[in-house]
Amino acid sequence: MALMRAIQISKPGGEFELVNREIPSPAANEVLIKVEACGVCHGEAVIKEGYFPNLIYPRIPGHEVIGTIIKPGGEIDRWKVGEKVGVGWHGGHCFKCKECLRGNFRNCENTITTGVDRDGGYAEYMTAREEALVAIPDALDHVKGAPLLCAGRTTFGALKFSGAQAGDIVAIHGLGGLGHLALQYAVKMGLKPVVLSRGTTKEQMAFNLGAYAYIDTTTKDAVKELNKLGGAKAIICLAQNSKEISALTAGLRRHGKMVIVTAVNEPLQISSNVFLGRECYLTGFAGGDIAETLDFSIFTNVIPMVEVFPLEEAAQAYQKMMNAKVLFRAVLTMNH
Repeated sequence: MALMRAIQISKPGGEFELVNREIPSPAANEVLIKVEACGVCHGEAVIKEGYFPNLIYPRIPGHEVIGTIIKPGGEIDRWKVGEKVGVGWHGGHCFKCKECLRGNFRNCENTITTGVDRDGGYAEYMTAREEALVAIPDALDHVKGAPLLCAGRTTFGALKFSGAQAGDIVAIHGLGGLGHLALQYAVKMGLKPVVLSRGTTKEQMAFNLGAYAYIDTTTKDAVKELNKLGGAKAIICLAQNSKEISALTAGLRRHGKMVIVTAVNEPLQISSNVFLGRECYLTGFAGGDIAETLDFSIFTNVIPMVEVFPLEEAAQAYQKMMNAKVLFRAVLTMNH
């Protein structure tokens, strides 16, 4: 029996456990992937803390995966041995529900989530369903490319979804793992990104990445500063601060859109007057197309800044990410 090293979580609130497990065999509609790198994302908290109902443990987390196909399932003809592929949050769909029949596979009513409903990439090997795979261009480094499968996909998609066009002011709320990618994408899209962050530690970094302006939210009124600039066409909310998010709605210009990407546990308290007076929009966003994101990232040279950890240090990588101590994304490597 061939074994692999893997990190698993055995119960809600449990620890990251380094274990030896049998290398899985792919089903007819799956491939077996030799994992090269897996990003560490806040989404791992779902399985770590048991946020979703009906979770099954033990579970191997990880949904920013890049690796190589070493064995396709019996019904697979599109994907071949040796191909470099990626797997993101979306781990598959049913093909049968109303949304699938409309072609809206990412809104599948029975969607499968990588690292939550099925084992993910915190392991030397994993299986993935055929429809969840995306081809990884040879030009993309597997370590720096891994965060693009979730953090990149989400932020690039949110900017497109915002409706902002070249020359528009777009506020990037939070300059962390998501924010530093959103800032780079905004610059490459011809937008005028205004970074909102607490303190001045990241100010020079923001300008190095092309920020149009930087607002220290601990010393300045972000709403007043945004309105001095004419108001934001879009505000991309990436920091988990419900109080700040609630207040920022007043920094939107007429017909502006606030896009909430991060999960905020506390409720928002927003005055309807802002939306009535400026006819603004408030929406969430968790989608985006991975292949499109990868193409744009390679073409425009948007590269995540990463800190690399070996698989056995998954717990440290996760804790450092959760405490915002990583500059800017943590990535696990397998070192086969």
